[in-house]
Amino acid sequence: MNLRKFRREEMSLNLTPLIDVVFLLLIFFMVTTTFREESEIEIDLPQASNKPVEQAGNSLEVVIDRDGRFYIDQKLVINTQLDTLKRALRKAKGDRENPPVIISADAKSPHQSVVTAMDAARQVGLLRMSIATRNQNQE
Repeated sequence: MNLRKFRREEMSLNLTPLIDVVFLLLIFFMVTTTFREESEIEIDLPQASNKPVEQAGNSLEVVIDRDGRFYIDQKLVINTQLDTLKRALRKAKGDRENPPVIISADAKSPHQSVVTAMDAARQVGLLRMSIATRNQNQE
């Protein structure tokens, strides 16, 4: 009989230390976790239509090739500097009052070249700008 009593005591498991460890882990994770609130910004994206826009005869066309070179009305600008591009835009603008600027960039052209063209046009006073695209069905 003594042997059976001893085995029962040996088989019982004390859960108090296990509960203490789990409780300490829970406290540790609660203290070290940072809660940040992420906000969502709702924006309304512009839409483009596939209807062709009638181009006015007095518009300026700025073409950017895949190497980032600028062409204004099919004439190559001698370099890609902002000041050179502004001078070329002023010359091409001539006496026309605020002609629309159409920027046609190659799909492989650097993004910086497009931004430079838009910045140069804005600094010259040409505020009506559009970016030419091609319909995928027209290939």
